[in-house]
Amino acid sequence: MNKLEIGFGSQKIETLGGEGIAGYYVPRYVRGHLDDILTQAIAFRCEDSTILMISIDTLGVASEFVRSVSERIESAVGIPRDRIYISATHTHTSPLVFETTMFKTDPKKTEYYRERLIEKTVETAILAVQDLSFARMGYAVGTAPDRVAYIRRYRMKDGSIMTCPPIDDPNIKEPIGELDRRVNVIRFMREGKPDVVILNFGLHADTIGGELVSADWPGWTRKTVSLALDGAECMFFPGAEGDVGSTNVHPSTSDMNDTEISFDNEMKSPGMARFVGRALAGVILQVYDKVEFSDVDSISLAKREISVPSNRPTPEDLPRAKEYKSLHDAGRDDLIPYTAMELTTVVAEAVRMCELENGPDSFTLELLGVRIGNVAFVGIPGEPFTDIGVRIKAHGGYGMILPTALTNGDAGYFPVSSAFDEGGYEARSSRYTKGIDDLIVKGAKELLRSLKK
Repeated sequence: MNKLEIGFGSQKIETLGGEGIAGYYVPRYVRGHLDDILTQAIAFRCEDSTILMISIDTLGVASEFVRSVSERIESAVGIPRDRIYISATHTHTSPLVFETTMFKTDPKKTEYYRERLIEKTVETAILAVQDLSFARMGYAVGTAPDRVAYIRRYRMKDGSIMTCPPIDDPNIKEPIGELDRRVNVIRFMREGKPDVVILNFGLHADTIGGELVSADWPGWTRKTVSLALDGAECMFFPGAEGDVGSTNVHPSTSDMNDTEISFDNEMKSPGMARFVGRALAGVILQVYDKVEFSDVDSISLAKREISVPSNRPTPEDLPRAKEYKSLHDAGRDDLIPYTAMELTTVVAEAVRMCELENGPDSFTLELLGVRIGNVAFVGIPGEPFTDIGVRIKAHGGYGMILPTALTNGDAGYFPVSSAFDEGGYEARSSRYTKGIDDLIVKGAKELLRSLKK
């Protein structure tokens, strides 16, 4: 017997202008809005159990931010803070929520924006709880079309490994890994109210760049779905996207329509965001009317902590790391003998080494699981590689499993073990050591089993 109630809330996030923009190792400052960025919430209730899931258009949700938001929501609506699931869409055109050492910012503007973001997120939670009504849940798996997503790590002919190599570089040999093109779609159908749709797919929301605030391609997906489906609301929870981007390194002439090559060798523009967002909205439309409906008579939430070794630098590596970080902090990247994505890689690696010079030797990461009937979400507090998501989905026992990145934490990249031997931006900047993928998958599978108890 179906006992599920859901409620939805959404709020626009305003900016002052001049805030630092998160996402790159170069200074950027807000000089306007390209489109709205949102904070959204969906509340689930089944008899006396309530769970709140939140999606925010921001680069990441640090644990300190999650704690502040959760405490205020608990005070406002009575949902315990440990039953709140918060994910970032990972747009690279949203303001900083905390100060950075990467470039100079106005701390007062950062603090103001963070406080407004917290307030708006609490408001979405209140709206979602007030909106609760009975709903049917259906789910389906679609397939992402061509040109939308690509593995972004490549093996080069000279034996090196590069993330986002130059377009049409003759040294490119092959991508490392296989793209998971499955697109998870959940539809909540309510009588007398707009449907709510959840999209889960592993792809960076980084197709624009620049200094205009934007929700990137998830914003276009939401907008397109709402227009096509009589005002249906759409939420995005990113899948395992750590090694996935939208750039075709061997583009055809038409691939370059309405886009250009950015400083970091990627295809970026508002037109690129529009294309990707509409294409994935199309996947939702393809499966929307043919979802498999399933009664929900119970919901549950569980957590699992894992301890992971940290990727501390060797004494031999530290002098060069300190040199590169010092040059970068001084705005003298021109003195670092690399360009484009290779420059980003050595700077990110230097920052990681300097941060971990004095420890810690390990980190504790928290995985968060939510079960809605026969559907399970697995929240991972960073950016896992595609293969990690594939292995979690293979656990079985559910109608659908949705791994979500950047959930209740923003702890950086979680590469597969082979990447630590190969190199590339993600592995060289990661704060963890080889084997982090196995620890996450093991913890996730334990979590999935516990959600059914």
